[in-house]
Amino acid sequence: MTFNAAHLLGIEHLHPTEITTLLDLADRYAEESRQGIQHKDVLAGLTQINMFFENSTRTQSSFELAGKRLGADVMNMSMATSSVKKGETLIDTALTLNAMHPDLLVVRHGASGAVDLLAQKVNCAVLNAGDGRHEHPTQALLDALTIRRAKGRLHRLSIAICGDIAHSRVARSNIMLLGKMENRVRLIAPPTLMPSGMQEFGVEVFEDMREGLQDVDVVMMLRLQKERMDGGFIPSEREYFHRYGLDAEKLSYAKDDAIVMHPGPMNRGVEIDGTIADDINRSVIQTQVEMGVAVRMAAMDLLARNLRAKRAAQTNVAV
Repeated sequence: MTFNAAHLLGIEHLHPTEITTLLDLADRYAEESRQGIQHKDVLAGLTQINMFFENSTRTQSSFELAGKRLGADVMNMSMATSSVKKGETLIDTALTLNAMHPDLLVVRHGASGAVDLLAQKVNCAVLNAGDGRHEHPTQALLDALTIRRAKGRLHRLSIAICGDIAHSRVARSNIMLLGKMENRVRLIAPPTLMPSGMQEFGVEVFEDMREGLQDVDVVMMLRLQKERMDGGFIPSEREYFHRYGLDAEKLSYAKDDAIVMHPGPMNRGVEIDGTIADDINRSVIQTQVEMGVAVRMAAMDLLARNLRAKRAAQTNVAV
């Protein structure tokens, strides 16, 4: 198994073989979880701290469940009442945490690059659970696993990512991962939600939803991130759904066996029609949630192996 990373800070620095290694292990965990097979020994004796500076339900609970299934001692820090709110800097928080000797640190932060800064200050493995508009690597990995299981492969597919590209770290991580795995990626959004220069990432850019969805294998919808918008990016939610919300008529332009994805939480009737979201023949949204736990189990397993190997090497040098 090839996975040499000390941290999981983003997709950008992962090699395709490392992505495949992680997905293969996650695939195994997904199957074994369905069979009720336990792996409490994998992270036994290790401490996992979940530190979320932004609100999260799905991602935090998924990381917590993944850690517990592998036998880690899991602690959730409430950052809303932490010393950060009292003026403590992020670096001081990192140094304080480091003094507690954690093994795995899961971090979500509203500032791009904050997780990378933390990783430089601690002696444990750090996992990025989303930082600003930068990256959300485990979301891209769980999306990739979902696609691979549904389509039987993760290469040479045509994949449309639709919606709020400008504010989406999910889109950024997916663009990088899907590109590394030799897929054709299309971005569909109104001009106000499409960053300039996206063609430089090797993607196709569309303003018209129907044109962009023509003959694609995968339709990945994105949430409108209104909390990150500081102006009038869309005329109204009703108009947005009319032009960019996924309904049966727009989906008909994709391939007949195209799957529908959404990272959640969904705004039904804004980004996606409820009937499409609940279509058991096309929608894999619930599978994404299931694969999220498996991917995070695999990520923590691989990072823990590297961490133990590093500590063992340091001990041998000291002796």
